[in-house]
Amino acid sequence: MAVSSAPVASYFDGSELDKATGLYQLVDETGTGDAAAIAAAGIDRDLARRMYRGMVTIRVMDERLLALQRQGRIGFYGEARGQEAAVVGSAAALEADDWLVPALREAGAGIFRGMTLDSYVAQIYGNGEDPTKGRQMPCHPCDKENHYVVMSSCVSSQIPHAVGIAWAMKIKGDTGRCAMGFMGDGGTSEGDFHVALNFAGVSDAPVVLVCQNNQWAISTSGERQTASQTIAIKGLGYGVESLRADGNDVFGTYAVARYAAEKARRGGGPTFLELLTYRVSAHSSSDDPSRYRDESVTDEWRERRDPVLRIEKFLRDRGWLAAGEAETWAADIEKEVRAAIARQESAAPPPVESIIDDVFVEPTAALREQFAEARPFFGAKPSH
Repeated sequence: MAVSSAPVASYFDGSELDKATGLYQLVDETGTGDAAAIAAAGIDRDLARRMYRGMVTIRVMDERLLALQRQGRIGFYGEARGQEAAVVGSAAALEADDWLVPALREAGAGIFRGMTLDSYVAQIYGNGEDPTKGRQMPCHPCDKENHYVVMSSCVSSQIPHAVGIAWAMKIKGDTGRCAMGFMGDGGTSEGDFHVALNFAGVSDAPVVLVCQNNQWAISTSGERQTASQTIAIKGLGYGVESLRADGNDVFGTYAVARYAAEKARRGGGPTFLELLTYRVSAHSSSDDPSRYRDESVTDEWRERRDPVLRIEKFLRDRGWLAAGEAETWAADIEKEVRAAIARQESAAPPPVESIIDDVFVEPTAALREQFAEARPFFGAKPSH
């Protein structure tokens, strides 16, 4: 695979085809990076540490919550293990007024942008603290305050939504803002992807569309997903600038996402990003990947290409992470996650009456009648 080791500016000034078929990288698999290029990408000590902590938060959060599912305490969970750099690096390029439209594995981006652990865990339990009142599936969080839109299980339906949000910004003359929409590699095979890319190109909407190419769409491998040279190259046919980066390099991911977001905010139009990574865990807690893939390949990505260990080594070598600091952070985050789980697991369920809220400003007579008839059955144990 081609990797750009040139200064930041030279990659972005390259040909459209080179950008869409290369693989941009700032820190390699050994944790070695070009300090000058990293600085030129706008990454300083504080940002690097914040991104690293965001990645560790995802890792710890996922480990703990998947364990809850295995214990039968929650019904479903999908990890982002091995994809933390792609999630945090792209989210870090957004400003507070930008919007983020996620796919399945971007909950960590919501946390990074300000969604609290309590809100996230409450939405997994569907309890009375859940802002959606228990109406969403687990791992489908939202956070209105921080412009984090609830994900959809209907693959790729969120991509036109991201373009629509961006188009609305443009229509309103809302300059200086952008929308970022995510998808997986499997999502690029859906019609919604092509509709969205086409409309983004035609409307010149301020949108950044991000494909986390983790090489597996549940059990469909990348080579069976598409015959194109890369996924990024698909954007060129719609007149959308397309970039491709090492999604396990949080700095490289941030650099391409920042370039795309800043371009969108100043009226430069849409960008399509392919972030090459790997899904080292199962698709979800309902999946067993050993039934359809060679797990020795997974072990290679887990052991040699771990994005958390890669950036941790760089930070240590650079003197941006003190001895023992990583371990302290991980322990502190573990405590925070456990405390949020304890609070939300003991929270009361949503009020039964909330089932007819939010349909009309005032529930209609028909709704009140239906609720009254159903009310005796709430909480009753099934007869079979």
